[in-house]
Amino acid sequence: MPYERKIINDPVFGFINIPKGLLYDIVRHPLLQRLTRIKQVGLSSVVYPGAQHTRFQHSLGAFYLMSEAITQLASKGNFIFDSEAEAVQAAILLHDIGHGPFSHVLEDTIVKGVSHEEISLMLMERMNKDMNGQLSLAIQIFKDEYPKRFLHQLVSGQLDMDRLDYLRRDSFYTGVTEGNIGSARIIKMLDVADDRLVIESKGIYSIENFLTARRLMYWQVYLHKTSVAYERMLISTLLRAKELASEGMDLFASPALHFFLYNDINHEEFYNNPECLEQFIQLDDNDIWTALKVWSTHSDKVLSMLSLGMINRNIFKVEISSERIGEDRKKELIMQISQQLDIPLSEANYFVSTPSIEKNMYDSADDSIDIIYKDGSIKNIAEASDMLNISLLSKKVKKYYLCYQRLHT
Repeated sequence: MPYERKIINDPVFGFINIPKGLLYDIVRHPLLQRLTRIKQVGLSSVVYPGAQHTRFQHSLGAFYLMSEAITQLASKGNFIFDSEAEAVQAAILLHDIGHGPFSHVLEDTIVKGVSHEEISLMLMERMNKDMNGQLSLAIQIFKDEYPKRFLHQLVSGQLDMDRLDYLRRDSFYTGVTEGNIGSARIIKMLDVADDRLVIESKGIYSIENFLTARRLMYWQVYLHKTSVAYERMLISTLLRAKELASEGMDLFASPALHFFLYNDINHEEFYNNPECLEQFIQLDDNDIWTALKVWSTHSDKVLSMLSLGMINRNIFKVEISSERIGEDRKKELIMQISQQLDIPLSEANYFVSTPSIEKNMYDSADDSIDIIYKDGSIKNIAEASDMLNISLLSKKVKKYYLCYQRLHT
């Protein structure tokens, strides 16, 4: 039988070949197709209108890079069975399957204490049952329980295919060109030593560029102050909806969103009640946007104002500081908002949010990036790099945000 495959045209990498069989079955699976209805960068399109790409596109891109990485590693004499190659490709296709709409927003509001990684694993196990155990090896690699540890690093590590795709793809769709990394060059430089991924020494500049680009993309795109403020508005809106639901108020919501608004779902409940997972996989960005459109005319002033702000892009004002926001400042704002909107202080609380965000770009304790030299010696990037001050990159940067409803003066 001739080798059959499907070809997908991707604007970032060109043609992506998906072989018929297990990998094509995964791409066609309803759980992966659900990712076509979830945006990759959540609410970042509020700053970068081009950022409309989906988690499905990202999963395909990461799959493409994984295929390239497997080819490169094999060409350098690293033995990878066909079954292992297929399993690691399956694992990267499925790595984001547990994301909900605006994933971190949900983790903070209606699905408390359950991370998308845990949900990904639950969904993989469920698919594995449907596929008669064909995903067992992929799940082992995903959980880092497979003897060849470098395969797990390709799925989840400092230089995994997930990061290499999303930095490149998000840079492409946002137009933030400084974030564009040389993914092809990094993959060309990959090798394995002592069952760990290493980078050939001539690829060191590509790694320096990768770490710098990552820092830039985080602060300029993912943690951009306007995106943070928009996200905090959505969190406030969902928390208000949840509060009204708990008081028995009837709110418009799709059946799946209704389930999470009207039930308190914590970690234990999510694992023990199979309905939670069933309802979760029915949720995507559309459920949230549809609810916001309807809520924008709701009789509850807090819910309607926040929802209308989300729909019409009337975003909270944001101030960023390296110091913690003082309680007095927060109280004063809540007081002003309460007076201006003629609502109780407890309700005015929904219009002020003070998140703090901490991020470092490189943590050698987490999973170091190792450089291998011609003589076989290996150095951590922190020692090998003469340009980057890795201690600065690995220093945790903490920013305090003050997001609040704009006041009419």
